[in-house]
Amino acid sequence: MTSIAVVILNYNGEKLLQQFLPSVIQYSPEAEIFVADNGSSDTSVQLLRKHFPQVRILELKENFGFCGGYNKALRQVKADYYVLLNSDVEVTPDWLGPLRLLLDTRVEIAAVQPKVLSFRDKNLFEYAGAAGGFIDRLGYPFCRGRIFDHLEEDHGQYNDERPVFWASGACMMIRSEKFHQHEGFDEDMFAHMEEIDLCWKLNRSQNSVYYSGNSCVYHLGAGTLGYHHPRKTYLNFRNGLSLIFKHLDSLELMYKLPFRLALDWLAALVFLFKGEGKNSLSIFRAHAHFIGQLGNLRAKRRVIRKEYPSYPEDNIHPGLIIFDYYLRKRKTSSLQ
Repeated sequence: MTSIAVVILNYNGEKLLQQFLPSVIQYSPEAEIFVADNGSSDTSVQLLRKHFPQVRILELKENFGFCGGYNKALRQVKADYYVLLNSDVEVTPDWLGPLRLLLDTRVEIAAVQPKVLSFRDKNLFEYAGAAGGFIDRLGYPFCRGRIFDHLEEDHGQYNDERPVFWASGACMMIRSEKFHQHEGFDEDMFAHMEEIDLCWKLNRSQNSVYYSGNSCVYHLGAGTLGYHHPRKTYLNFRNGLSLIFKHLDSLELMYKLPFRLALDWLAALVFLFKGEGKNSLSIFRAHAHFIGQLGNLRAKRRVIRKEYPSYPEDNIHPGLIIFDYYLRKRKTSSLQ
């Protein structure tokens, strides 16, 4: 029997742990459950020790972000499969079974995610992951069941199992050897899109990333930062540029990067016209940081392209999702 470790990263999430950890304990009897505390200043650790003694606590000295926190925590965890689970996720009976079955029976699959529905409205897909992640030709991410801010209702239309381009960091089961082989998450990203970067590396190394609609969880979402928080805007735009710079072919990058920059400037103008000046400024801050880190990104790009020179493009959307959504008014994932 393969061993499973469910690892929840916590930062000042005492209330979330009180609300969501009981379902994880109840419905995960086959797994060992860890909470990695990212230097919380609240009473999270005391809560765990008093009310959840069956949970193993990994105490980190400071907030290393999503990327650094998981990297440091998982070096201390021995298991065949890791389940990376957000602290604001409610799980369901036998949620681990279908995920484990795919990894147990399909050696080419490195990571898999369940169906992610909204905790607030359980008929809707949730923003972070929905029914599996994809990217388009410019590297813009989207999901089946969620394109930009449009969320589909769940009618069983994605109750399938299929390859996807990326699995959600909100709930992902991954082979531990693959996580460490690819050196985990890029800690310079801190948080947001790090799972897309890791899954891109998995794709480049001829591993598959999968979605299973036979497993379901409910995600509260925006538990740390709101979806429109300027800090989240900054991280998403900064990391989005870093992502394509590291992974796109040289010829692609020559024309796609300027196009992405121009679309980012357009997004900044839209934020400004909507009265969201801080979000607009976050985009320009993201660009400034990206330019300042080009030397570091070039080094990472060389390593990636040397170790993983190519990747299958089966799960890359052939068009431009921004045009499909805003100009062609296609707001459902019939695209995939």
